[in-house]
Amino acid sequence: MKKLSLVLFSMVLWFTFQVGMASAESLDEKVNDVLGTPYKWGGTSTKGFDCSGFIIYVFKHYKIELPRTSKSQAKIGEKVSKDDLRPGDLVFFNTNGVNISHAGIYLGNGEFAHSSSSRGVRISKMNEAYYAKRYVTARRITSSGDYSHMTLDDENIDIQDVNHDEDNKN
Repeated sequence: MKKLSLVLFSMVLWFTFQVGMASAESLDEKVNDVLGTPYKWGGTSTKGFDCSGFIIYVFKHYKIELPRTSKSQAKIGEKVSKDDLRPGDLVFFNTNGVNISHAGIYLGNGEFAHSSSSRGVRISKMNEAYYAKRYVTARRITSSGDYSHMTLDDENIDIQDVNHDEDNKN
């Protein structure tokens, strides 16, 4: 009887973990969900995004509220050196020759996701000549806990937190 109880308890724990993880979505998955979405000036939905609207949409999934424009997003959080970027950091560019006018989400491995006015939501390399010349700054807006949830870092995610977040959605 003890073995059967232990097996059933283990199965319940495993199932609970799987359900929690299935509904948690990594940053890469969230970005991949909207790749190819067209650019729309002022857009904040899957019908179309501008660069800051895309960032707002992605971070809303993690319950992180952000200012509406890339210029104002560049003023929040902690400044991060280009050499210390981690997935989830925001990267900012001067594409209009005047000030910060474009933003994206750093994904790691020298890549960032953004909504390009000519190609919609896409992934680009930080070292592409166009972006490398126009890079201005980066900001870290995520706490360690937010970062763990965004990257689904198994060592840092507390299963109760994942399941608690899911319970709060219903």
